[in-house]
Amino acid sequence: MVVHLPDRAKISTGVEHVPELKRKGAFVAYLRRGIGKSVPVETPVVFALSFAFGAGAYFTGDSEPTWPFIAIGLASVISIQMLLRQVWQVPALGLFGLVVLGLALGYSSGKLRTETAGGPVIQEGQEPVLVEGWLVSVDRGGAGPRLTIDVHAISGLSPAQTPHRVRMTHRLDMNVAPGRFVRCYGVLRPPPAPSMSGDYNFRREAWFRGLGGVGYVQGRCRGGTLGRPGGLLRGLQTDIASLRRQFAEYVNEAAGTRAGGFAAALMAGDRSFMSQDDAEALRGAGLAHILAISGLHMGIVGGLVYLIVRRSLALIEPLALRVAVQKPAAATALLASATYLVISGASVSTQRAFIMAAIFFGAILFDRAALSLRSFALAMIAVVALHPESVMSPGFQMSFAATGALIATYGAWSERRREKPEGARGMGFGFTVKSLFVTSFVGAVSTAPFAIFHFGRVAALGLAANLLAMPVISFATAPLAAGSLIAAPFGQSDLVIALFGRSLEIVLWIAHVFDRGSPEWMQGMPAMPPIAVWGFVMALAGLVAARGPLRWFLIGLFTTLGCVAWMQAPRVFLHWAPSGDVYVQTEAEYTRIKFVDADGLGPLRHADLDIFKDCSQSDCRIQTEAGWLSLNHGDPKDYTCADLGGGIHLFAKGEDVWCDQTFTWYQSERSGALTLWLDRQDTLRAQNTVKCSNRPWETCSVR
Repeated sequence: MVVHLPDRAKISTGVEHVPELKRKGAFVAYLRRGIGKSVPVETPVVFALSFAFGAGAYFTGDSEPTWPFIAIGLASVISIQMLLRQVWQVPALGLFGLVVLGLALGYSSGKLRTETAGGPVIQEGQEPVLVEGWLVSVDRGGAGPRLTIDVHAISGLSPAQTPHRVRMTHRLDMNVAPGRFVRCYGVLRPPPAPSMSGDYNFRREAWFRGLGGVGYVQGRCRGGTLGRPGGLLRGLQTDIASLRRQFAEYVNEAAGTRAGGFAAALMAGDRSFMSQDDAEALRGAGLAHILAISGLHMGIVGGLVYLIVRRSLALIEPLALRVAVQKPAAATALLASATYLVISGASVSTQRAFIMAAIFFGAILFDRAALSLRSFALAMIAVVALHPESVMSPGFQMSFAATGALIATYGAWSERRREKPEGARGMGFGFTVKSLFVTSFVGAVSTAPFAIFHFGRVAALGLAANLLAMPVISFATAPLAAGSLIAAPFGQSDLVIALFGRSLEIVLWIAHVFDRGSPEWMQGMPAMPPIAVWGFVMALAGLVAARGPLRWFLIGLFTTLGCVAWMQAPRVFLHWAPSGDVYVQTEAEYTRIKFVDADGLGPLRHADLDIFKDCSQSDCRIQTEAGWLSLNHGDPKDYTCADLGGGIHLFAKGEDVWCDQTFTWYQSERSGALTLWLDRQDTLRAQNTVKCSNRPWETCSVR
């Protein structure tokens, strides 16, 4: 017989539960449920980001780690990760272990790459020398073409002291071309250190590129009689360099006088034919990314080949019914991308773009999602594993920031569109315009922090310029570039390349119209410190890796932290660069003053500043935000501190001085540079920006 108890009846257990114990039990149960839940993140993306962050941590360290330290740390991390997976099967702890593992592996990859790169570096105090070698490439430079030479011999240096490669500026007209053996007489120095704190470290880049010296040619380089270099790889590189130059010359001539240099830069990766004014206009309008052969160009080449081959095979009905036509199309596009990689010079940025394209088309071949966060993560892991030093470059940071942000944004947009009724989704002209705006906006916002950090500027009208230029690139320039390859076997490529040049003339016109440089509000802003960049990087990581409310929480938190850190950063007031020029803040903007005649370099972030005033022949006195600035050509020993008075005094002569806020060129040259900055209390402080350490690219002997 079943007895039905009343609804409010309770079964007595003989134990009275006090309210405190009830609340404690509920909290423990809630905590257990929370720990058992999986974290709403994309695990492959989290690992890829950790891998890149680990490589970045290695390159930003103050000292070179030893191999025992690397081995012990890596073994400990792997052991902890295995323990977390086997014993404590808690998703949050497992994710933490995966992050630590990615950091350790990325850190180790940086160390391994450093040990296998580099080479001899030119020491200071070198006299003019004779450089013999094979001309590898010619790049555009402000003072003239920059020649990269695969060195055979340098006068006065033993083979053990001879750098593998050097780069020399050629100031006169050239009569040699890439692929030839050349003999150049000139001056070589070690790669320069960054003169301003936070400026791009060219020394590190030169170390991994094998550049052991930079300098300039005295006179002209002459062709030599020595043939191809020994070794299969070096010989092949020389032959490819020669073919690339011939191809660039052909494109430069066929595309027309106005846009020929631009066309050669896009199709052959050779920027030496492009004018300085056009390059500056593209940079000022926010269109400089078009110049870099990266994901955009590789995507256009591979995408167009894929589309043409797939549509062509689909027209063959017997074949289309029996074969998945997207697979042979993907294989053909992959081959075309590899060919473009070789033709364009196979720079690190182009290799990065090819890896992403290879993963994209490889996913099609193996029936996987071609454009997804997983393919994005795999591409990042592959790039960092091959070139861990690239994580410190603007190209790596900006390209992956834009790619990840766009994939995440379009993924969220696609989910929203799927929730709408079929008829309300829309795929017409309006959708195309929206997509173009979203792509330009997301790309501009996601790359802005890196542009500000590395270059100290962001294009004021970049969004508008991209909205106008990208349709021309996508619907005219790209098809014409592909059409020139198709027309080449029929002898009609000249006409197509001429039309290709006309489309680029439109892009250049847009660049010059929208070249307004940085917005006015940025002129008085302090330089973005690394801690602020990390805040924006973590915000982007939250956008790409997290899902749901966690995504918005991370974006808001780290964006706020990045902005606060930027606002609180000290402001650089004056910088006396190794070039002898003085960069000083006057009326909320930086101006460049010519003072001492020296052969060093100015800071990269102020490379686009024209000379505001020439003080190289006479003394100057300039009103600045922190008072008067005096630039004197006399000797400070001829003055007393009372004679000098207040303000800041710079002397082209003399050595050490005892007066406050008085500095000499000797002091600046000895320390590498002089930087004066204002702290939060507007107190002027001096800073030595040259850094020597036991890192291979920062040894004091090769400053």
